[in-house]
Amino acid sequence: MKKLILFLVAITQVVIAQTKLLTMEEAVVLQRTTLAPAKLKQLMWVSNSDNYSYVDKKDGEDCLFVTAATSGKVLYTVLLSNLNRAMIESVQSSVKGFPTVKWISENKFTYEFDKKIFSYDLKTAKVKMEESVDIGEDAEHRDIADKTNYIAYTVKNNLFVFDGKEKLIVTNDIDENILNGHVVHRDEFGIHKGTFWSPKGTLLAFYRMDQTMVTDYPIIDWTSRPAKNATIKYPMAGDKSHEVTVGVYNVRTGKTVFLKTGEPKEQYLTNIAWSNDEQFVYIAILNREQNHLKLNKYNVATGLLEKTLFEEKHEKYVQPKNPIVFSPNGKQFIWQSERDGFNHLYLYSEDGTLIKQLTKGNWMVTNFAGFDKKGTKVFYTSTTESGITRNFYSAEIKSGKIVRISKGDGTHTSMLSETGNYILDNFQSTTIPRNIFVNATNGKSSRLIYSAPNPLQEYKLGEMKIFTLKSESGDDLYCRLFKPIDFDSTKKYPTIVYLYNGPSLQMINNTWNGGGDLWFQYMAERGFVVFTLDGRGSANRGLAFEQAIFRNLGVNEMKDQLVGVDFLKKQNYVDVNRMGIFGWSYGGFMTTSIMTRYPDVFKVGVAGGPVIDWTYYEVMYTERYMDTPQENPEGYKISRTIDYIDNLKGKLMLIHGTNDPTVVWQHSIQYLKACVDKKKQVDYFVYPGHEHNVLGKDREHLYQKVTDYFMQNL
Repeated sequence: MKKLILFLVAITQVVIAQTKLLTMEEAVVLQRTTLAPAKLKQLMWVSNSDNYSYVDKKDGEDCLFVTAATSGKVLYTVLLSNLNRAMIESVQSSVKGFPTVKWISENKFTYEFDKKIFSYDLKTAKVKMEESVDIGEDAEHRDIADKTNYIAYTVKNNLFVFDGKEKLIVTNDIDENILNGHVVHRDEFGIHKGTFWSPKGTLLAFYRMDQTMVTDYPIIDWTSRPAKNATIKYPMAGDKSHEVTVGVYNVRTGKTVFLKTGEPKEQYLTNIAWSNDEQFVYIAILNREQNHLKLNKYNVATGLLEKTLFEEKHEKYVQPKNPIVFSPNGKQFIWQSERDGFNHLYLYSEDGTLIKQLTKGNWMVTNFAGFDKKGTKVFYTSTTESGITRNFYSAEIKSGKIVRISKGDGTHTSMLSETGNYILDNFQSTTIPRNIFVNATNGKSSRLIYSAPNPLQEYKLGEMKIFTLKSESGDDLYCRLFKPIDFDSTKKYPTIVYLYNGPSLQMINNTWNGGGDLWFQYMAERGFVVFTLDGRGSANRGLAFEQAIFRNLGVNEMKDQLVGVDFLKKQNYVDVNRMGIFGWSYGGFMTTSIMTRYPDVFKVGVAGGPVIDWTYYEVMYTERYMDTPQENPEGYKISRTIDYIDNLKGKLMLIHGTNDPTVVWQHSIQYLKACVDKKKQVDYFVYPGHEHNVLGKDREHLYQKVTDYFMQNL
């Protein structure tokens, strides 16, 4: 009887535990915080060692743990109270929470507090103030050199360096349309920063972008009285683009040398890298047509071109995303390329001679992690097993032997130690929220160091599955489907197709929640089927799969989405008369396209931040996939969604941020005007002050708006 009572209690607890339903706040805002799988904070490798560190709780307070990967033994712990005790003794100050640390040696880390940099010595347990970093409240784009702690930063359009003693003026351009040290080429080509420190931290390469020739575009600041214009520079497809150069600043001499990258001025300077000896800078230069790349080597002292190491051409486009990476001895480097149809690793000698292709197959290298300390192996992450998985591998340079290091089917995000002996493997799958392993790269040991609890354990969720369908071209199309809770196969359910289907993004992965948002589960809790398909054009499937949309955006993607629709129509539980579609950005373009070019499929559509006319989108992205409007007028005409408004039958709502600098507000305003002219009724909502994505607390409002629209109309 006692066992039966315990069994019934256990069953009751499970039932109770899985009866909660997500709130909108939980599904949209808290999905990235309290409802995200927990992790070890500040998990990283300690410099020059096989030790790793992280911050966790010990006896109720923050604590830094330093652990040996070789044995799993905790070598040091630094309690927040002990750190503060050392700070008070040294500088009469303290911190509220454990600061973000940066390891500068095996036994010493630095951290920043109150505009100062402090160091902590594990052996002596002492704190020392290293330098002041009071560079002003208006400083942006901070970039700290590893070896010297010099800080590069921008103030408005100019670049400065703080050398620990004084602020050094690197540039002094009066015209604010000339930007120094900023991101260029609108974040395309893997460019995410504007400054690049040399290995020893005494030389700084930086971008200088002249936008004076680019058309002004109005963005309205609605917060002032009266509202005022905050002009940006926006180069639209086929129009004049900006001109970029690269300078190299010597902190010790105060001199700047600009690299002579030559003509034409409208070219893309991408993937900047330094030689190990700091004598040369390497730039992957791409023509505006984006079909001809040159990897150029420049002399830092003179700025002159030393040599073009090699060239790559493609009839459609070449898309460099990663700088070269030198081996420890500086005699060889790795270059990533899709020249054989899939992104792979190529080993070159320093003079540009191809030694060998290190990886090969119908799969993608998605990340290059580096070399081992001797330079005999390389490490990388790839989609070898499946387009929706990520695993970590090593490849021997001499023999070419490839070994899989990560274990378990799913998504592995791995950090390689400086020695190359171990990885910190962050693993997720559709059934595992997060497991973190320490794996030896020789395959001889693997140790689980953290397992996150299921953050959704108490919630009643719909069943989620990932599967494939075949496109008309025979490609596998990955799909993800959420079924309603308490699913009944004899019932008919309203269905939402959520899509993006544009380049450089993959929606479906073998990771927690299938790569989807908790809002999908929120809608499943409210009786909806939610379906997503990654069609041709989307990322990580190879060049042919991505380039299937070249010069005709929206055509093959819609065909693939209709493959998904045909699948849904064959499911007895899908109500074909209550189907909706929702997408943002490229997904907004797809939504407006499908709602008007296939008007009998969906009853309701929601298009957020939609591209309506590609002639109004920016140069770098648009011309890669469409060429210029002058070269491809037919492709631009076919993709222009305004021209199909007469066909609209269903309910359509457009949403846009008023300050969107990416897909400018003019897109949906034009669409509205055309709807008025054609006497077509659509719904519309704007988010004042928001840019391309509605973020922060207002995101909950956005998803409530979208949810209400589907609830009312489906």
